[in-house]
Amino acid sequence: MKSFPSISVLIPTLNAERYLEECLKSIRSQDYPQENIEIIFADGGSTDNTLKIAKKYKVKVYNNPLKTGEAGKAVALKHAKNELCALIDSDNFLTGKNWLRRMIEPFVNEEILGSEPWIFTYRKTDGYITRYCALIGANDPYCYFVGNYDKFSYLSNKWTGLKMTEEDKGGYIKVKITGEILPTIGANGTIWRTKKLRDAVGESSYLFDTDIPYLLSEKGFFYFSKVKVGIVHIYCHQLKDFYRKQKRRARDFFFLEKKNERQKTYQKQTGKQLLFILSVIFVFPLIFQSIKGYIRKHDRAWLFHPFSCLITLWVYGKESVLAIFKTGQMDRKKWTQ
Repeated sequence: MKSFPSISVLIPTLNAERYLEECLKSIRSQDYPQENIEIIFADGGSTDNTLKIAKKYKVKVYNNPLKTGEAGKAVALKHAKNELCALIDSDNFLTGKNWLRRMIEPFVNEEILGSEPWIFTYRKTDGYITRYCALIGANDPYCYFVGNYDKFSYLSNKWTGLKMTEEDKGGYIKVKITGEILPTIGANGTIWRTKKLRDAVGESSYLFDTDIPYLLSEKGFFYFSKVKVGIVHIYCHQLKDFYRKQKRRARDFFFLEKKNERQKTYQKQTGKQLLFILSVIFVFPLIFQSIKGYIRKHDRAWLFHPFSCLITLWVYGKESVLAIFKTGQMDRKKWTQ
């Protein structure tokens, strides 16, 4: 493989001006030949400064009529021309100027189909919800309980709660991806071999990043790498935004599940689901986890843990009932990052 393989950075956007410039700056400041990097936006009809910022950073922009991030990634992939595809969101910031160099190191091994940062990092100035998500290693606390999270968690001291076959290669961990339940790898800085990704996704109008591992492992297994670098993901700042994002995730999932357009990201793991429900009802297990997390990594963001679990249970329960009567995805008309 070339020392500097060509990379297509796929970014779905919709009124993303809030964090977009910092995201693009972190890409364009990489110690990596910029002529080997193309940045592709699939835009859902932004009315803010998103497209103006795109022009400043020499971004290729394509229309995303379905508006959702998953549809945008599918659009961007269709236009990708390079050897590798990086799925980076507009609220992701690359940490360090050698981030891309380190992320492409595993691809020297032809067996490895993708690479992903192994941890969420954050700044002290980031909001408490962003810090909390980085601390538990997931944007959704439910994923921590069922164990399919994919970033290092201070609660478990592991990057996933699932049993995986791993081999430490120094700068990264080589992982064999196989089984009925897989980690939620695929988002926030994941890089794939473009041809393998296209073959897996096909002509679908949606690219659900966390479904990619299931598509690639349909024939048995594949190898993946967890690179020992971090990535910043600004999840949200306010409680209402956390509620809105959980609602969007749940409503879209139930809608597409009805249409058989999802894989197995949210598997029905009865025992672990029951543990999650009981933990929320009795509260004390959540308080214990908060204390445990604070001891391992001092940060007051741990106080949000019981509330995040309560909100998540309420939203998922409510949306699962509403899904019986409603069939639409969440409206994006007034959506902003």
